[in-house]
Amino acid sequence: MSDSHSRQGREHQGGRTLPDAVGADGGGDTGRGADGGPSPTATVERIAVAPGSSTERGGGTYRTFDEVQEILSPTEQRLERLRRTVGLFLGPLAGIAVYLATGTLDEPAQRLAGILVFVIVYWITEAIPIPVTAMLAISLVVIFSVAPAPEVFALFGNPTLFVFVGGFIIAESMRKHGLDRRFAFGVLSLPGVGSSVVRIIIAFGAITALLSGFVSNTATAAMMMPIGVGIVTFIAGVMSAESGKELDPRRLRFATALMLMVAYGASVGGLLTPVGSPPNLIGRGLIEEATGETIPFFTWMVLAFPIVLLMFVALCFILIALNRPETKRISGVEEYVRLEREQLGPMGRGGRNTLIAFGVAVVLWVTPGVVALFTGGEGEFYESVLARMNEGAVAVVAASLLFLLPIDFSRRQFTISWNDAAKIDWGTILLFGAGITLGSLLGSTGLAERMGGALSDLLGVSSLLGLTLLATVIAVIISETTSNTASVGVVVPIVIPLAEAAGVNPVIPAVAAIFGASFGFMLPVSTPPNAIVYGTGMVPIMKMVRSGIVFDIVGIVLIVAGVMAMGAVLGLG
Repeated sequence: MSDSHSRQGREHQGGRTLPDAVGADGGGDTGRGADGGPSPTATVERIAVAPGSSTERGGGTYRTFDEVQEILSPTEQRLERLRRTVGLFLGPLAGIAVYLATGTLDEPAQRLAGILVFVIVYWITEAIPIPVTAMLAISLVVIFSVAPAPEVFALFGNPTLFVFVGGFIIAESMRKHGLDRRFAFGVLSLPGVGSSVVRIIIAFGAITALLSGFVSNTATAAMMMPIGVGIVTFIAGVMSAESGKELDPRRLRFATALMLMVAYGASVGGLLTPVGSPPNLIGRGLIEEATGETIPFFTWMVLAFPIVLLMFVALCFILIALNRPETKRISGVEEYVRLEREQLGPMGRGGRNTLIAFGVAVVLWVTPGVVALFTGGEGEFYESVLARMNEGAVAVVAASLLFLLPIDFSRRQFTISWNDAAKIDWGTILLFGAGITLGSLLGSTGLAERMGGALSDLLGVSSLLGLTLLATVIAVIISETTSNTASVGVVVPIVIPLAEAAGVNPVIPAVAAIFGASFGFMLPVSTPPNAIVYGTGMVPIMKMVRSGIVFDIVGIVLIVAGVMAMGAVLGLG
């Protein structure tokens, strides 16, 4: 038997660990800790393959009541049953009520308004599995003639969906070959970080936000998600060993805080540069087309940096306060992490192959941002690089390498098999596809424009402050029910003529709308990072809604104050 094959036998096999294995890329773990007590690693492995777990079933993000009641207290069971039952009947009633109340709209927009409200109620209450609601939504759009079927289903060809597919496959390979644990131990070994769960959350968020400034927020979340999952499972193992009882990582408030930090940190960090998020590029282009004013790359960074910094500080306080970790400190983490890293031993061939694929994805995702640093995000060369390094195409190419790089070529054994890849969360992909579809229809039916116009007329705003606040609020609201890209495409074209008609510089409210478009934090469909972390099963929908509402409100205040202040400093007011 070859050395690579022997080592592979010590790696994860379909989410399970052999009895004599530490589980990932070598190293012999006896299942005992450094002090002779139960090993947190062994505890983590038992949790990961517990009967009925997401690994055992091949996915457990979207679970029915009978699948979750075993981990709920009697009080939680009653509340959960009530929430889902109320939603089951409230969704259709609310949809019909909104349809009847919006009779002044064009018929397609009126029907879409009713369907949208019905869908949002079902998503929030989880009356039926969320991906089923997503598929039902796009079917209702066709059945009620909001748009023809070819137009609706064609939107599932959006490149972002393939970022999900490729990113999830790479994440599955990381889990299989233990790279998630290696990365997790790497973060935990940073000086002063590992012993404090709060510092772990903050450090992880800072890394995510910084990366997102030069890699799209979607790609960043796809990269950081499996590392975060590895950290959560490790901490759950330590807590289980200390408490003497096994803890489900998906039920920890620490897990929710860390996963939301990945999603929200990626979206916040994406505001730092024009290339950090697609809405930035789209919005900047719309501003230039409508006003003739160009916001240079460096000027954008100067404008965004203090706002992003304040947003990140606020994010840390909000997530930790609303999802307070079960413990503040983990004793003996530094020594334990050192021992575990030693026991992992050298990386196996499967791990190295996965790292190659991951590295290819990162390099190609970062390339447009690096080119933008030297070109200012303009010019034919930059546009060519941006078009060729499409995030979806890059994700698929990198994931495909996992099926080409061998572990044992004589046995035709490659880094990952299709059976491994098929375990990814297809429900999240369906969910985001439906979100893209509904967002596009909001624009094409004119419903979004009517919403913005009605809000403007209602408030009667005409000052720079009023228009900036209006633009931010509309962008945030729309981004909650659709993609941030669709939100900026709808709001910026509305707010620019409103500002010009009022005699104020439209750049400030337009930039505020761009920032607000990235502030959809309440629902999984609001932004791709939200959907990615929701797919881990570690973020209950109501906790995302609660954290998202608070951060949306704080974010609106920071965006309006920050953009106006920085605009005045830079002479854009």
